[in-house]
Amino acid sequence: MNTRRWLTLLSSAALVLAAPAAAQAAPTGAPPGAAEVLVSGLKGGFGSTVGPDGALYVTEGEAGRITRVDPRSGATSTVADCLPTRVFGPGGVTDVAFLGATAYALVTLVDPSVPGGAGRSVSGVYRIDGPHTCTVVADIGAFAIANPPPPDFPIAVPSGLQYAFEPYGNGFVVTDGHHNRLYRVTLDGRVSQLLQLPNIVPTGLAVLGHTLLLAEAGPVPHLPEDGRVVAFRLPAPTPAGTVVASGAPLLVDVEPGRGHRLFALAQGHFTPGQPAGSPADPGTGQLLRVDRDGGFDVVTEGLDRPNSLEVVGDTAYVVTLGGDVLRIRGLSAGHR
Repeated sequence: MNTRRWLTLLSSAALVLAAPAAAQAAPTGAPPGAAEVLVSGLKGGFGSTVGPDGALYVTEGEAGRITRVDPRSGATSTVADCLPTRVFGPGGVTDVAFLGATAYALVTLVDPSVPGGAGRSVSGVYRIDGPHTCTVVADIGAFAIANPPPPDFPIAVPSGLQYAFEPYGNGFVVTDGHHNRLYRVTLDGRVSQLLQLPNIVPTGLAVLGHTLLLAEAGPVPHLPEDGRVVAFRLPAPTPAGTVVASGAPLLVDVEPGRGHRLFALAQGHFTPGQPAGSPADPGTGQLLRVDRDGGFDVVTEGLDRPNSLEVVGDTAYVVTLGGDVLRIRGLSAGHR
């Protein structure tokens, strides 16, 4: 299905995207699409969300922390510092989401099955009860170990790599970029396999009603033709899905914008020969807009290992692995 038909599907499904009363303009002297540093110095930036108060919430895997960021001033404050810290690879707290006014965190690669994880904690979903109190809701790592993917998948970590999650119903949909799966997690701790995928490396996602949009990085070496946005129908998706757009190097996130537009984040060029799970080459990332022909238009390029994307009105917020939060205004400029 091409993108025109996809946009029609969104409209006919009456999926309304929230937008502010007025678009934000690019800063004086800066063209639309220019990236400005809103925050720097985060310890292992990875995932993000927009909270019910309109602020950004960003994960810091090295610090075991969730930080609130004022989207206008860049002022930061600690929301929770009670999460397991990173012990291996891109692990620790990888994403944050809200159900109502309650924040939840996704934590990965901290359990005893990973190198350095002996005597550590749970890989799964945590509820934030207070600044210094976090409670395990669901042990996804234990489920993954008890229910491994097909034997032809090369598995280095039995508990998988839980990359991102989004609220759905009374719980969450979770991606596992190592086991190539989608999980369904409920607030009473139940974990189930929602979908076993081929080796496409699922990363970021967005849920609009009963439509799940999934970013796929593709297998190593993450060639641009393997970087896709694919739509699945919930609650019972099929593995094929519907390709919405393709042609992005190491795609890591997808987000809806105003007027049923879709945006995606590509981490960038991956040099062949690097170990699986390595980030893209520095300075090769891109903020992309899905075009009407099933491809991508470049909004901003030259980003340094971007990993998470939020879109609010005409502004994008990008979290980088290096610990920056970037603000990119004027997303609608040049849209056709």
